[in-house]
Amino acid sequence: MAEDLNEDDFDSNTPSSTNSSTASEMATLQNPPFHKLVPPLNFCPVEDQLYRSGQPTPINFPFVAGLALKAVIWLEMEDPSEVFTSFARSCGIRIYHLGLENGPDVESAEEVDADGNLRGRLLVGSGGGGGGSNHSEISSGQAGIASASSKAAKTTTNPWDQLPEKSIVRALEIIANKENYPLLVCGGMGRHRTGTVIGCLRRVQRWNLAR
Repeated sequence: MAEDLNEDDFDSNTPSSTNSSTASEMATLQNPPFHKLVPPLNFCPVEDQLYRSGQPTPINFPFVAGLALKAVIWLEMEDPSEVFTSFARSCGIRIYHLGLENGPDVESAEEVDADGNLRGRLLVGSGGGGGGSNHSEISSGQAGIASASSKAAKTTTNPWDQLPEKSIVRALEIIANKENYPLLVCGGMGRHRTGTVIGCLRRVQRWNLAR
């Protein structure tokens, strides 16, 4: 029975020249780049030069560095990780800590204006990162932000609120200032607190959230 077999029976297992060429091309495409660019958890562009995500970790730093950020809005109650803070400092990125239980920390003189308005706690501040801004300023709702800010200053923050109204208002003020762009809004996972701020931004932009 073995004598009935011939070489033609094994042609299907022998790669053709076309298959060999394709395999070679695929092997070339599979070579990893010199730098692996891995975006942070739940990263997403919101507007031109405005982004949202979870807290960047060291594997994300090459990607984040490519964004040439000027500022980061940090929305968690606890401080960001030391490694992320050090990275931000080395890149000249400002980190605004707005997720405090009682609203923005007013003990930082750098972030309280002449009228005593809350400006949040500046964890890292060293001037701008790279990148020119072609951003079209989100200004259509600035009057509404200012009105909400004055109301928030008169309102006692509910200690059970995880993200106080004052923090949301301050975040919108930072987002509305084109001098802070490119800008990243982030929290631990980049979901609930981050989504709250971005949702409020969409309301200021008069998005129809019923769709």
